[in-house]
Amino acid sequence: MEIFKFGWKFWKRNLFWDITNKILSILALGAELLLPLLTAMIIDYVIGSNDPSGYRGIFRFLLSGRYGEVHTLRLFTSISIVFVILLAARIVLIYVRNVMNQVIGLNMETDLRMATFRKLMELDSETLSGFNAGELLTTLNSDTIMFKELFGRIIPNLFDAVVVLLLTSVILARINPCLLIIPVLVAPVFSAALLHFRKVAHTNYVNIRAENSNMSLTVQENIEAVRLVRSFTNEELEKQKFNRANEKLQNAYISQVELSATFEAIFSTIRQIAYIGSVALCAVLCMRGYLLVGSLSAVASYILTIMGFISQLNNMVFQMQQQLVSGQKMYRFLNTNSKTPSGTKKVDKTHKIHIEIEDGSLVLDHKQVLKHVNLDIPFGKHVGIVGGTGSGKSVLLESLVRIHDLTGGRILMNGKDIREYDLESLRGEFSYVFQDVFLFSNTIDSNIAYADPDTPRKQVIEAAKHAQADTFINDLEEGYETIVGERGLGISGGQKQRVAIARALLKNAPVLVLDDSTSALDVDTEKRLLSDIHENYPDRTVLISAHRLSSVVDCDEILYMQDGAVIERGTFEELMRQNGRFAAVYNIQKAQATSALDVDRLLRLHDDESAGQQAGKDANEAAMEKAAGCDPLPTAVDDHAGTGTKAVVTAKGAAGKEAE
Repeated sequence: MEIFKFGWKFWKRNLFWDITNKILSILALGAELLLPLLTAMIIDYVIGSNDPSGYRGIFRFLLSGRYGEVHTLRLFTSISIVFVILLAARIVLIYVRNVMNQVIGLNMETDLRMATFRKLMELDSETLSGFNAGELLTTLNSDTIMFKELFGRIIPNLFDAVVVLLLTSVILARINPCLLIIPVLVAPVFSAALLHFRKVAHTNYVNIRAENSNMSLTVQENIEAVRLVRSFTNEELEKQKFNRANEKLQNAYISQVELSATFEAIFSTIRQIAYIGSVALCAVLCMRGYLLVGSLSAVASYILTIMGFISQLNNMVFQMQQQLVSGQKMYRFLNTNSKTPSGTKKVDKTHKIHIEIEDGSLVLDHKQVLKHVNLDIPFGKHVGIVGGTGSGKSVLLESLVRIHDLTGGRILMNGKDIREYDLESLRGEFSYVFQDVFLFSNTIDSNIAYADPDTPRKQVIEAAKHAQADTFINDLEEGYETIVGERGLGISGGQKQRVAIARALLKNAPVLVLDDSTSALDVDTEKRLLSDIHENYPDRTVLISAHRLSSVVDCDEILYMQDGAVIERGTFEELMRQNGRFAAVYNIQKAQATSALDVDRLLRLHDDESAGQQAGKDANEAAMEKAAGCDPLPTAVDDHAGTGTKAVVTAKGAAGKEAE
């Protein structure tokens, strides 16, 4: 019942048209059920010559003599005209009813899809992680269609079946009450069988939906990971995974087909027994003189109609299980509460954004990822956040826009806890560039102007120039009208990052967040980009997280994080004077970069074999000298230290190898 109430909320806006539709359906069914009575009249009073005085049916006016005497062509013509009128009315009414029913159903489907998509936009990342992508796609697409079918097809058909059974029972009772004996005896058998099959069908449809979701997930992952699969030459493995998912889906449907076939065989047998029994009873009544021959024809038609609609009733209840499964999944999804509830206050646009983090701590999946972070960011301040993988940089920045909510401490914006703000209002104050860049399957212009699709092209180009993207965009054949593929396929990682940065700059929010969003850029391009931002966006708070420490040297304050805690902080000069972790990693990365440049320069200067050998020797010596100048570090100071040292050794070895 809960699922029906849930669906009713979306169906009730079409209530007027639904009631109108039901009235049309009753009229159409009534017209259809009157036709056998006219056929019986033709048999009894046109072909036969029975006395019409005992007729008490709805069409007794046709036997008054005004429309023709018994056993005459005129009476046949009159009855035929009424028959054609009823038949035409039935056809028109059913046509209008079916069209209206489809429109109402599509209205509901659209509303359901809008509701589920809005819910998808509202839920936070942690909550959404409880649903796999295949299940979400099934919920937003297949389930909306399937659940609409419950109200747009199944329930109307059940209504028709009930109406027909009631009207037909009344007609049979008026002809002779004994004719109801067989239907009354068969009804309990039908009901018992239906209850049994309904339970099994529900279980089967739950399994079918689960396998459909798994299939969607398998296909989606292979679309997104096509380059990874090919790079590992794992096509056969993925084919095997797909085949397993496909076979499971096939087996789930086969189980349902077998159940449906068994269901149909049993109910067909019951229907045939009921039909033969009813006709036999009617024949006995005719032979005893209780019925005319025409009535026998009408009763046979009504018995067939009853059996047909009982079968329809059973089939609809049987099929309803699939719609109920979809409804349950949608109900669960739409009633899932976000772990990041929205506040009610709006951010005051007249005040400059001042952010404070007070003793911020966060536990995710029973692991503490932030530990007692304190930070004061007045408007216009540039803050750099560095540290190894898993140090908490991204989580800290994501907490500012409540992608994660702190489990300890608080974040203040202009003196108010950010949890008091409406999420849309809060996030409107940030231009965020995630480390996992996403571009929509659209033009570069549309991707940059995502925050405001009506932005003039001139402003789009200006933002692209500041993001160092304008040059490569103009080199493309279609320029800003170039269509980038799904997830930005078709352009390089560095180009995607620059487009994403241009998108953030064009949003023109007070706070710009660059979450490791320059990692795919070369050092020179990154320097130009960050220098451009510092120069052209002085009235902007800028927060930068990076693995490459050179990215944050110009920031007003730098935080070095490890295991969720800030272990060093200060300006670049202050951190270098401390000679701690930051300084150690910076020196190694600088040695790595310089060594690579030296190798490249020396190898370009010497083209012949002997000069190449000397170049390798000089490069090795230069690298050794630079490495010797770095302070010794403990083993695996952090990810960057290990990477940097390895890179220096690799660069030296590669130089010597190539020179040899």
